[in-house]
Amino acid sequence: MKNISGLSRLALCAGLAFGSTASIAQEAYDPMRKTVNPLAPATANPMVDAPVVEPDPELGNLPAGPGAEDTFYQCTACHSTAIIRQQSLTDARWDYLWDWMIEDQNMFEPDDETKDIVLTYLKTHFSSER
Repeated sequence: MKNISGLSRLALCAGLAFGSTASIAQEAYDPMRKTVNPLAPATANPMVDAPVVEPDPELGNLPAGPGAEDTFYQCTACHSTAIIRQQSLTDARWDYLWDWMIEDQNMFEPDDETKDIVLTYLKTHFSSER
């Protein structure tokens, strides 16, 4: 048998002592035996459970539904729908951006009914709160 130094013996003993604990921990979590992906979103996630809304290619791939057409024409006067589709903002942030676009970016200010339709559409489809 080889001569083992004191430090090596200590490491060997620690490995033996903690080895049984490690195997128990390994049995408790073994990703190869797990049937559910631990990195997958929880099933209670509203974004996962939300109904799938088909994009409308005629309206720049905005989700089809009430307000899509008004939103398309209001917003694409200045930018593409890609900037809208990548958003996930709070409702308050949508309100702030609306005012900012009118006041600082010279966006055309529609009547109150159209404003409500567009903001409701944006908050329904592109809000971090839903």
